[in-house]
Amino acid sequence: MASQSLHPLAKLTAKHPKCFKQQHYPRQPTSPCFSILSNNTCQWSLTPSISNPTSRRFFSGLVAKELELDVWPVQSDHGGAESTELDVVVGQVVGRFEGGSLLLENVVRGERAGNGKGKEDNDKLIDRAINIAGTFALTKLVTIDHDYRHEMTDQHNFSAPSCLRMLECGMKRLGTTLAAILVAIQILSPLPKADWDTYIVPPAKAVLYSPDTKVPRTGELALRRAIPANTNMKAIQESLEDISYLLRIPQRKPYSTMEGNVKKALKIATDGKESILASIPVNLQERGSLLFASLVDEKGELQALLGCIKDKDPDKVSVALASSLDTVAELELLQAPGLSFLLPKQYLQYPRLTGRGTVELTIEKGDGSAFSPQAGGEAKSTATIQVVIDGYSAPLTAGNFAKLVIDGVYDGTKLNCANQAILSDSKLDKKSGYNVPLEIMPSGQFEPLYRTTLSVQDGELPVLPLSVYGAVAMAHSDVSEEYSSPNQFFFYLYDKRNAGLGGLSFDEGQFSVFGYTTVGREVLPQIKTGDMIKSAKLVEGRDRLILPGEN
Repeated sequence: MASQSLHPLAKLTAKHPKCFKQQHYPRQPTSPCFSILSNNTCQWSLTPSISNPTSRRFFSGLVAKELELDVWPVQSDHGGAESTELDVVVGQVVGRFEGGSLLLENVVRGERAGNGKGKEDNDKLIDRAINIAGTFALTKLVTIDHDYRHEMTDQHNFSAPSCLRMLECGMKRLGTTLAAILVAIQILSPLPKADWDTYIVPPAKAVLYSPDTKVPRTGELALRRAIPANTNMKAIQESLEDISYLLRIPQRKPYSTMEGNVKKALKIATDGKESILASIPVNLQERGSLLFASLVDEKGELQALLGCIKDKDPDKVSVALASSLDTVAELELLQAPGLSFLLPKQYLQYPRLTGRGTVELTIEKGDGSAFSPQAGGEAKSTATIQVVIDGYSAPLTAGNFAKLVIDGVYDGTKLNCANQAILSDSKLDKKSGYNVPLEIMPSGQFEPLYRTTLSVQDGELPVLPLSVYGAVAMAHSDVSEEYSSPNQFFFYLYDKRNAGLGGLSFDEGQFSVFGYTTVGREVLPQIKTGDMIKSAKLVEGRDRLILPGEN
């Protein structure tokens, strides 16, 4: 009956008295800390340090006494702590006190040649080490009562000093108990295991290594970055775009840094004026000179932006910055009258867009209801959406879409709403359009990749990202994902709440994105299944569309 009332650890102590030899020293409050060292070693640091290693011997085993190691025998799945096979060593976990820290490590490790069980044995060894550390923490908790009870029974005089000593001992006991509880909680919680990746951590399936990707979040920004312009203009653009990130900083905004960015852009523009204007075709030089002057003159847009920054008015800074970037984009478009690369010969049979184009879509409610009116407007059953299509990064995909619009294929096409997407009807005439290969231009490259997706988890990002609200892309072909559908496209309704690391869509780099909604983005969430495209028109860019058979 007496044995039934014993704590399980007390029974273990009775069974192995040499393994749990207890020294009744006054214990100080401890501060546990778990860390993992190299060579698969677990370290529990307990302060104050324990100067006498033999006074804290909690483990027993098969290690020589001269090493001063404390060993916990581990029951192995192979029938014991030692294997009967000489070429296999499975489960010995060693614990020792060193510098006030409990070190748990495996004495011997091995792997049977050709049996493929080395990794499994190491995994088991790691689990055992963690379980032993947990047992150690619980043992500390159990032995606290005995040690402090022994200390308190020696004090028979309950005078004022004795009461103070009782209070002090109680506080020590409480602190040590809480420390041991925290140790146990940490043992039961998931722990990072440095240097154990090859043993237990599965291959990473994250979308990006770093969440700070600076991927463009608006169609205008993505389209501006996609223009293949002069390097000086790109440097001016980058310097000004950094201000938009600085404006997002709450409370005290770094206006001095913003001022430095504008002055940097002015210096680049002034020093590189000849290079910038020389990159513009002769027939567009006059227009380019006017735009350049409106940007850098004393009363130009950059000087106006500097004035808003000095006034420290974030709203005025935002407006002036947008105006300056629009002018920069116009100059860059003048510098890029065509494609900056040659298409593969096998793709010259497809329609291709050699620059920018604008498509206007009129959407009509299918149930007779009306779209929500804009400020001061009237509710109407139709709404207009404008999409800028980009031939610089996706010439084949944008060219095929532009031809379909000209041919009137999308007039009267019904729309279907899916998860984060609005798709055009897939029941269009399959003879309409071309089976264009998947076309994605990676960031930092000068030409698109065909019939291949991007590996975003390895850091590859497209010039035209899908992770923008209102992105327009082609669906995959029914036959192969290496090709886009001849005519089915979709609007992507990006939602950062359903995105991965870095705010990127899980489908990033998997579809041919060829444009963005620039006008009427507020209409997109109001579109329902059954609504239709009343009409689609190519309002700009017909002169940049090259059809099969044309030079």
